[in-house]
Formats: sequence, C-alpha cells, structure tokens
Amino acid sequence: MLPTPRAVVIGALFLSACGGGGSSNNGAAAPQTSSTAPASDASPASAPVTASSPVAASAPTSASNPSDTNPSPVLAAKVAIADGTALGAQQWPAGSTSTGGTGQPIAGLSCAVAGNAYSYAHLSIYQDGKLLTLPASIGTVEPTLALQTGCVYPVHTVDNTGKIRMAANPASPYTLGQFFGVWGQTLTNANVAGLTSNSVTAYINDGGTLTQYVGNLSDLALAPNREVTIVLGSTLSQIPTYAWSDPPPFDTTPITLAYGGTVGNRFWPDGDTATGGTTGQTIDGVVCAAGMVETYHVHAHIAIYKDGQMLALPSHIGIPATCNYETHTHDNTGIVHMETPNVKDFTLGKFFDLWGEPLTLTNVAGVQGAVVAYINDNGDVRRYMGPLGDIELTSHRAITLQVGAAIPALPVYTWSDEPQ
Repeated sequence: MLPTPRAVVIGALFLSACGGGGSSNNGAAAPQTSSTAPASDASPASAPVTASSPVAASAPTSASNPSDTNPSPVLAAKVAIADGTALGAQQWPAGSTSTGGTGQPIAGLSCAVAGNAYSYAHLSIYQDGKLLTLPASIGTVEPTLALQTGCVYPVHTVDNTGKIRMAANPASPYTLGQFFGVWGQTLTNANVAGLTSNSVTAYINDGGTLTQYVGNLSDLALAPNREVTIVLGSTLSQIPTYAWSDPPPFDTTPITLAYGGTVGNRFWPDGDTATGGTTGQTIDGVVCAAGMVETYHVHAHIAIYKDGQMLALPSHIGIPATCNYETHTHDNTGIVHMETPNVKDFTLGKFFDLWGEPLTLTNVAGVQGAVVAYINDNGDVRRYMGPLGDIELTSHRAITLQVGAAIPALPVYTWSDEPQ
C-alpha cells in the first residue's frame, strides 16, 4: 500500500501532500475486474522504470494462468521513486499544447493561483511495451505582467514522474478527459495524445487491487492515489506500481519573514563576492540599474541547510554601490526580490552567479556535501532532481537546499510585513 495523503495546518493555510499509490474508487466508472492478486508489500529501492522495460526487475504478484492464450496482467512489485525522477522515453514536449490550457477556462476548469491543498493520481502510457514520459508543466502557466504569480489548473504536472497533481476536495472527481483537455491532447479509445492503435487498454490500480477499465477513457475518474496505466499495442504481462519517497513533512511552526530580519545562523559575509556582481556588469542577462522601473515585482525564498542547521542568506546580494540588480536581497531573511520592467526568467543559477558562489550537487556557496533540493509552491511540495541552476524563482516559491544530513521538516513561512 502506498502512503495515504498527509495534511498539516500551517498558520492560516491547510497544506496537503502525499505519495502516489492506491485508494478508494471515488466515483470512477465501474471497472471490470481482471484476474490479479494484490501487490506485494515489498518496496525495493530499484532503479526507475526504463524505456526498454515495462517494469524494472519486479516479480509479479501472482502467476498468470498458463492455459490462457492472453493471460491478464498482474501488478509488479512496487518500484521506489522520488519526485523529480524522469520515467520513460520522451515523446511529447513539456507543457500544454496551444489547444490546451494556456490560461483560459477549459474542460470546466479554471487556471488560478496555486492552492494549498493537493492530492495525486498517477498516469503511465505504454506503446508496444515502451513506457513514454508524461511531460512536465502540463496545466502550468508562466507569470505575466497581468498575473505575476502565474497560474495552474486544478489538474497539472510539475515533473516527468507521471504524477498528476490535483487540487483537493473538488465538487466531483476530476477525470482523465479533463486532464487531457488541459494538456490539449486527444483522448479516445483509439487515440491517446496523438498515438493511434487498434488495441488500447486501460488498467486501474487502487491500493493493490488491479482492474481493467471498461468505458470511455475520458470518463475515467482520477481518484486520489489511483494509478492509471494505458497500454497501446502489445500487451504487458505486468502493470507497474510505485512507492513514492515523499518530501519531509512541513514544520508546524511557520517562520515570519519580517523586513530587516535574520532567518538562520549568519555564515557568509553580506554582499556579492569578488566574482559576482560587484561592478554592476550584466550577469546572465540580469541587469543592474539605478531607479529601475518595477512593473514586475515578486519575491521568492531560499533556505540553505548544512547538516540540519539553517544558514542565513546574506543581505545586499545584487546591490553594489551604484545600482540594484533585477534580482537581489535586502536583508538576511532569505527573501529574494525580482524587480524589473518586464517579466523575465529568473533562476537559481543566475542568482548564484550574481552572488559569485558555486551551485552544484555537492557544493552550495562553499558548503560541501550531498545536496537535495525541495520546491514548495504554496503547499504543492516536491523534491527537485534536475539541474539546480534551472530552478525558477517565482512568486512566493520556497526553495530549500539541504546539504549533508537530512532535515526533519521543511520550513514554511508567513509573508507578513513583506519588504517592497
């Protein structure tokens, strides 16, 4: 059984996160039971599913009937997966298509500022035995001057794990058809996101109970923790199932980000280093100017931990004597300001280049050790496993960089007395 949703109340927010897995049917069309046995409780820490193998080195939960010409598939043993892991072979580009959710209401769903309570379903798509990667950023719309926070649809993706993140407590269950509508891809019993086949079969795993879905694919309900597998072409003998490595829980005591304050222990000197933005030169496209127009003005937060101890981010990064860079810090709270006439792509890598400090998987501003990164967007939290420098700095995004020993809880913040 995969983890059940976990929820914590943080200040005035209700935050929820959970791993993938199985739960109740929750309103799905009645599936037809296949001849399977419940999945094993074992969760081996094996490598993620690869493109060439339907399931990674997993023993089936029960033997197929040898007398069957086309025996029904069984659940494989669980594969341990962390958020941010890319599963499968790339087939589609990231994000929604031009006919999908680009900000307008679609499939009965609206794009809005990210909520603070989420659940998850999981989708695997196989073509002739090959797992295909579900794109990241489906249903995620980048910030604009009009909506500087950007927006997300109630069903969306953030990475290539196949997890579909769902806003909690909808009036009725979200459906696979709504997700494909937001994606802007076709979904019929013969065409799945542009891939056609005379044989399209869907399976549902609810907590170790595997069933074959019979009905319109668009009507298939995305129940929390449900794993959906769509098979085009040649059949699978085993259906994958996953054990998710959830991020740490949220700290129950929020940290107030007061202007001029200090969050964490002082470690680095204030300001940029000699290799950073000390002269006002343009760095990675980030401009330094005096009296810059601040039409686009948002804040993110960076927390750096060394063996469980939070280190205070220096003040006056990006503020040399003669100008202010478009991204900078004013104090030691960890708040990073993005202030510019137009929307720009600010990243963690650009900020560290401006600071003049290294950022690698083993070195964060001179603090050395194994680095794990977590991203928290208003309660939508996940581990990030891509290049650290590519992490975007967006409105109220909280980035936690763990160096060395694991932290017991992720920090959360109250953005009161927010500096301007």
